[in-house]
Amino acid sequence: MFLELGVPVYIADDRARELTNTSERIKIGIIELFGKEAYRQGELDRAYVAAKVFKDRSLLNDLNTIIHPVVGEDFLTWSRQQQAPYVIKEAAILFESGSYKGCDQIILVTADLKERIRRILLRDQTTKEEILDRMANQWSDEKKSEMSDFIIENNQLESTRAQVERIHLQLLEKSR
Repeated sequence: MFLELGVPVYIADDRARELTNTSERIKIGIIELFGKEAYRQGELDRAYVAAKVFKDRSLLNDLNTIIHPVVGEDFLTWSRQQQAPYVIKEAAILFESGSYKGCDQIILVTADLKERIRRILLRDQTTKEEILDRMANQWSDEKKSEMSDFIIENNQLESTRAQVERIHLQLLEKSR
């Protein structure tokens, strides 16, 4: 919805997926952590890695230590190229990765748990158990809301759109 308003949006998860296949720094780190089996025909074997990290918090932390600095540098390069009053960095684990520290304002997007699971099942080829494993490694909405400047409740489309438009106007005002 912010894109529809002309705001540049950096989707950290999408860029991280790309960078795991294009950044030599990331590839070397992942191979050191998981072995050559982590890549098949030059592409990260996401299922292989996910099966390991979402059951082992230590491995997940090690993986994040490899990926997040590269994604952070990529975001800075991208953001410097934008010609807009503000940009948005969309990240599933903004708080957990520590990258929230580089943000001027934080917008938390929440939805009811059942709705979140339903949407992820529709979007990804995964199971409810895998979704819950991933969520278990994320901060609670309550904890994140304490550190957020804005909260969007994303349960109903029209209500979400109104919230986005209100926040957009506030951010434009702050950027002047």
